[in-house]
Amino acid sequence: MAVTYELIKTCRQTGARLGRVHTPHGVIETPAFMPVGTLATVKTMAPEELKQMDAQIILSNTYHLFLRPGHELVKRAGGLHKFMNWDRPILTDSGGFQVFSLSELRKITEEGVTFRSHLNGDKLFLSPEKVMEIENALGADIMMAFDECPPYPAEHSYAKQSLERTTRWAERCLKAHARPDEQALFGIVQGGMFEDLRKQSAADLTSLDFPGYAIGGLSVGEPKPLMYQVLDYTVPLLPAGKPRYLMGVGSPDALVEGAIRGVDMFDCVLPTRIARNGTCMTSEGRLVVRNAKYAEDFGPLDPACSCYTCTHYSRAYIRHLIKADETFGIRLTTYHNLHFLLELMRQVRQAIREDRLGDFRDAFFEQYGLDENSRGF
Repeated sequence: MAVTYELIKTCRQTGARLGRVHTPHGVIETPAFMPVGTLATVKTMAPEELKQMDAQIILSNTYHLFLRPGHELVKRAGGLHKFMNWDRPILTDSGGFQVFSLSELRKITEEGVTFRSHLNGDKLFLSPEKVMEIENALGADIMMAFDECPPYPAEHSYAKQSLERTTRWAERCLKAHARPDEQALFGIVQGGMFEDLRKQSAADLTSLDFPGYAIGGLSVGEPKPLMYQVLDYTVPLLPAGKPRYLMGVGSPDALVEGAIRGVDMFDCVLPTRIARNGTCMTSEGRLVVRNAKYAEDFGPLDPACSCYTCTHYSRAYIRHLIKADETFGIRLTTYHNLHFLLELMRQVRQAIREDRLGDFRDAFFEQYGLDENSRGF
């Protein structure tokens, strides 16, 4: 099997899991956050910098790489690892979320999805079989099955129809997957915000015996307490001996809460996206460094942070760079935000190891300025 999960310890205080995901390109210590490298690059970051901050795995996007430069070109280059000079694990999503977010530009049928390219308007088609062809060509360690991601809010009848199609597509993905000994294919549990549908989806997919499972359809606009409620009843439905991946979640509070509920892997564009407008994650909460009050602040973004940005540059300098549209400013805020989340997950793993993740959560949220009613970023 290409990917296996090793459970190291369960936190006595919370039930969170400390584990290892073994892949062809290395071991991932979990719970883990995966920086997003949509187009075979984490925006503004070099692979060497990601290694400096101990990024263990990155995520790339099937939909975007299908559009450009094309999966066949990546295959000729020797696969995604060689193409982008990254020798650690890679996960590719299926493109399902991107295609379904093109609500004005796509049509769903049982066979697949016809859509218009957001780049040039070309008419394109993705089916489970085509997605497997693309992901096999890209060569990531972990591939995601093609799923239908319903919007929030969605009616029960629509969410049920959607999850059942996702199950049928998952079966087709398994049949079309050409490299199971080299690449692991994960199934995606859907079902909207409905407990009975999540149970149905989890039962359907676990019967197919994927090497790992993702929880999709969350962080799509629903309130965070509702997301946590869905996790409370969904995560226990997934096999304990396989990785559990919560898709598209990356705010600091949600990473901690997700880990407490037994999630092993997370990804999100949040740290890189907000970095581009000068918003930084710090140990004391959100800091918008482009604000005027930092014009003569010669301290680091976060005095508690040991990253490259915080040990070399001041808020005043970074603010100047961003106000002047200098790329280096975005590189510095991006580096800091990614380091912050990766360090947070390292601390989460240590807290699990020491059976104190609940205490860690309370202390972190208090310092971060979050309470029960305002947890978010």
